[in-house]
Amino acid sequence: MTKNHSKKPRDRRAALIGAGALLGGLLAVPAVTATAGTNGACSDPDAAIYRPPVSASAAPGEIIACRTVDSLPMVGGGTPFHAWKVQYGSTDGHGRKDAVAGTVIVPREAWQGPGERPLVAFVPGTLGIGPQCAFSKQLAGAYQDAYEGPNIAALLKAGFAVAATDGAGYLDGQVHPYVSGADAGHAVLDVVRAASRLPGSGVSPDAQVGIWGYSEGGSGSLWAAQLAKSYAPEVKVAGVASGGAPGDLRQVGNSLDGGAFAGFLVDAVIGLSVTHPDMPFDGLLNDTGRQAVKDAESLCAVGTVARFTGVHIENYTKDKLTLDQLYALRGPDGTTWGEIADTNRLGVGVGPSGSGARYEMGFPVLQYRGLLDEVIPAQTGQATRRAYCDAGIATQWTSYAGDHLLGDPQAIGDSVDWLTDRFAGKPMPGNC
Repeated sequence: MTKNHSKKPRDRRAALIGAGALLGGLLAVPAVTATAGTNGACSDPDAAIYRPPVSASAAPGEIIACRTVDSLPMVGGGTPFHAWKVQYGSTDGHGRKDAVAGTVIVPREAWQGPGERPLVAFVPGTLGIGPQCAFSKQLAGAYQDAYEGPNIAALLKAGFAVAATDGAGYLDGQVHPYVSGADAGHAVLDVVRAASRLPGSGVSPDAQVGIWGYSEGGSGSLWAAQLAKSYAPEVKVAGVASGGAPGDLRQVGNSLDGGAFAGFLVDAVIGLSVTHPDMPFDGLLNDTGRQAVKDAESLCAVGTVARFTGVHIENYTKDKLTLDQLYALRGPDGTTWGEIADTNRLGVGVGPSGSGARYEMGFPVLQYRGLLDEVIPAQTGQATRRAYCDAGIATQWTSYAGDHLLGDPQAIGDSVDWLTDRFAGKPMPGNC
């Protein structure tokens, strides 16, 4: 969400600018070179992609700025492509106009299948909450903390176009609203709209669309699926693949607190404070907590995990408030933090087309997880699966032998094959 609307103090943003030398974990993959768009219209400077509009006024999916990208070092696989960075209009979780950045990538070779070339909206996993962590920057080689270049390479090899959103809150001076379902879902659906409006992309607005993400991206992909009919009814969603999704924020948060991946909880608490600036937050923090916020906003994924290993949220508040006590705190309108967390629970109010459900979904869903996942509790994944199955959504469930990190690459081949079958119109009975 654009911080023009935020009431957060400026010191919350001070650590955002110029960070990035703290990252590690580069996946070494060969670079693939892209070529410019066919009409050469996208020539905005790189800084324009990440500069927030003075006033967010663009329609959802409208191109605000675009730039052809010469190479994407993180994307391996050898498929020649055209690529663009884009800034496009979107809508935040409160229904206000917003601006978001992302990357659109289209194979150079002509589509050999029937109809229009399919498009996959790719939703990256957890990267960090500061703008230095933006997926489009990492794909283009500015930072090397992300890990999902092989996912995009596999989609391009299959001949699909890819529209990868950064997600809300990655423009200059902003903070990513981590775990906010509506912000994520809107950003995904609007990058689909933007792809077909991008000069020279060749992406058709009539193309079939797949949505794919893991971890935070798994949540974002399902939120896009749930919101598709009401928010972007013209988008022709053929299927959604979602892995390792944090479907119940309370359950996941309780599991993370004090553990090896407590940094994700820190990011989540900050992310919800960004989307709900009227809720009690800054006044609760002690000096250690204020420093933790600055650190979290200046780090990306690897640095966040390392910095916050084993921490307990209660040690960041003046009154040693536990998570359960924080959930019970109320804002000016009487809403509790727990209720806000619950509004982001996946699978609530879903149903098939014509059911009258709040979130009608007329397409199948693939859900998957690693059997040794140490980040998302098993009961969380199973509950999300059961919610979709009980609601009558055609759902396929797959498990892999790895942990949370390995569950993503282990599923690449199966996920691309599953999306390929959906684009081909093959039936999917599911395995509920």
